Amino acid sequence: MQLNRIVNFHKALADPTRIRILALLAKEPYHGQALAERLGLRPPTITHHMAKLRDAGLVRTRREKNIIYFYLEDMTLQRDAQAAVNVILQSVTHTLSGEEQGENLMNIRQERERETVLRNFFTADGKLKQIPVQRKKKLIVLERILEGFIVGQRYLEKEINEHIKKYHPDYATIRREFIINNYMYRENGIYEMNPPELWRREDLL
Repeated sequence: MQLNRIVNFHKALADPTRIRILALLAKEPYHGQALAERLGLRPPTITHHMAKLRDAGLVRTRREKNIIYFYLEDMTLQRDAQAAVNVILQSVTHTLSGEEQGENLMNIRQERERETVLRNFFTADGKLKQIPVQRKKKLIVLERILEGFIVGQRYLEKEINEHIKKYHPDYATIRREFIINNYMYRENGIYEMNPPELWRREDLL
């Protein structure tokens, strides 16, 4: 099962255009027409490549009014790239210490748990069904909504609200959770995202 996923992952990357698409999406979301213009391609060609990337789980979509935007699934990209390394080098895993093997298993378990939470709490088009009550699940959801914000960039409260409303209408509660959990700090109505080292993520460890 894992081997088939790894093969599909590398098939999806086995095209220069698709790698260029992922490189663009790593910076910001794009809709199909914008990708076609940036890459000098016809829209049907973009549609073909996006289908391959979506099948491999490397991109997700979100509809905003009548426009569908594509987002990079960076965690999937990192996971499947690392999975290939793990499979290739599994013959030497016996050289790992018990502590290292335990850390690897814990990381795999945490990633699976994260994927399950995101699948349960978000719709296929990226909308948040409800804010989790359990803190651990809530942090996973909040970090998904944080995607798109950049450390060091300043945001007006209105910009924060508009971003959150793409996921869920209760922007005030989620914005407050950003502050409570140290994902962001606020000063004079201006918000900035804290570096990950400052986030209160103890429940994810």
